[in-house]
Amino acid sequence: MHRREFIAITGGAAVWPLVASAQQSTNPVIGFLNVASPEGYAHHVTAFRDGLKERGYIDGQNVAIEFRWAEGHYDRLPSMAADLVRREVAVIVANTPANLAAKAATRTIPIVFTTASNPVEIGLVPNLSRPGGNITGVSQLNVEIGPKRLELAHQLIPAATSVAFLVNPSDPSRAGTLTRDAQAAAIPLGLKVHVLPAFTDAEIDAAFAGFARLKAGALVVGADALFNSKSQLLAELSLRYGVPAIYQYNEFADAGGLISYGGSIKESYRWAGIYTGRILKGERPGDLPVQQTSTVELIVNLKTAKALGIAIPLPLLGRADRVIE
Repeated sequence: MHRREFIAITGGAAVWPLVASAQQSTNPVIGFLNVASPEGYAHHVTAFRDGLKERGYIDGQNVAIEFRWAEGHYDRLPSMAADLVRREVAVIVANTPANLAAKAATRTIPIVFTTASNPVEIGLVPNLSRPGGNITGVSQLNVEIGPKRLELAHQLIPAATSVAFLVNPSDPSRAGTLTRDAQAAAIPLGLKVHVLPAFTDAEIDAAFAGFARLKAGALVVGADALFNSKSQLLAELSLRYGVPAIYQYNEFADAGGLISYGGSIKESYRWAGIYTGRILKGERPGDLPVQQTSTVELIVNLKTAKALGIAIPLPLLGRADRVIE
């Protein structure tokens, strides 16, 4: 996979004691806990392995990875986290809200998180520069810029009086936060927000199929790990039902979605691999500052715009970091 260079940091050399099984085994074991599915996260797992390799660890040679995929069933996360703790893995790598389940399961095994939320606000760490304890990780500017995607929808279809907003009801805390932020951002734009909860593939299909009845200008997909693993499906449904849709990651636009606007999830996982390697080499997670990926890309798929019969406004097109033709 292609990798972009990211900011380099240095860290302390204090030794973090690895758990018993990692000390006794030739190859340390990493527990990889994820709320989604392996199919949807294949590229991100590759990026994680790339980060590990940068620190001298190669999966299957001098390190092993045990994967736990919740397949969107968030209620499975506590038992999966507990299982990794019982197995005494050397490090747990987890996304939101799997990282919260991991934090609740152990105060000793190092945890490296990825999240699109504010790590302090959701209770992962008390401080970004010195997180302390057994946890550190990478955050992306995605929940924070969610309202910007609503503004993009308004710029795309300026005559529209409403937008649809897709959320995952199986994570009610995040769905609630995203909905409140979207509704607050809609007020100055004079827009009404139609909230569409969807969890299964069938429910997501039904949400897209029912878009026309709402008479909304566009559909904005709320930032969620479940949807991250379904970029291909979201893009296909957008074309099938003629829905102008906006999501956060470039995988969506690359798969045929109209517009993506957000940070790089692959870069987050590469950095999570780097941090995991540093911890395996003895650094303390609490001394490693939480990394915040600040790069935000706007990608417009003109091929999809043509298929949908939409003319992208020139000011919006001029802002694009990349145009797919």
